[in-house]
Parts: sequence; C-alpha cells; structure tokens
Amino acid sequence: DLQVVESGGGSVQIGGSLRLSCAASGYAYYNWKCMAWFRQAPGKEREGLAVIYRGSGSTYYADSVKGRFTISQDNAENTVYLQMNSLKPEDTAMYYCAARMYGGNCGVWETYNYWGQGTQVTVSS
Repeated sequence: DLQVVESGGGSVQIGGSLRLSCAASGYAYYNWKCMAWFRQAPGKEREGLAVIYRGSGSTYYADSVKGRFTISQDNAENTVYLQMNSLKPEDTAMYYCAARMYGGNCGVWETYNYWGQGTQVTVSS
C-alpha cells in the first residue's frame, strides 16, 4: 500500500512563507502517478490547491494560490513539496497531501484516495 505523511506546517506572519513536505512510503511508494495538495479551513469545504504529475513534473494550480504557491517533487526522496509564499490569513487551514496511483488528468480532485493526516498552517498578524 501507499502512505503519505505531511510535515512543515506551523504559524507564520502575514506575508511570510512556509514549505510543506509530503513523504510517500510503503511498498508502492514509487508507483504514484499524481500527487496533490488540499486544504480545509474550519466550516469550509476541502479545496484542491495544486497537483503534480510524477512522470512529466507538470503542475496545475487552483486560481486561489496561483502565483503564490509552488508544488515540486524530489523523486529520489519520494517527497512532494508545497512552497507557500505571500501567505494571507485566509490561507489558514489544515493542509493535506494526497496521492493517486493511476494516471490521466491529475486535476480531478475527487479521484485521490491516499491521504495523509494533515499539517496545520496558521497565518496571523
């Protein structure tokens, strides 16, 4: 099976930066085809933020984070990162990474089925 574990969350001031990490493990850690970052704030629906295609490294971003967040991968470490810059209070949420084992359009948020436990990000003044 495949496990993903997030890390790197914390508290940051408005305008600051954080880098989240998502480490894949398990016997199938090398088989994921798509990895994505999501977030969920209290009382709000889960929101898809960014995806990365393992093979090509292509990326896709939601409009809400485009230009501020960058998703990247280190295949040697089986880790996917989310660099978050120019953070705003509305970025405060629990952040999750999720993986999908099959290819195709990685931007279909509902198709991810391997989830981490999340890491909290809090942005304040």
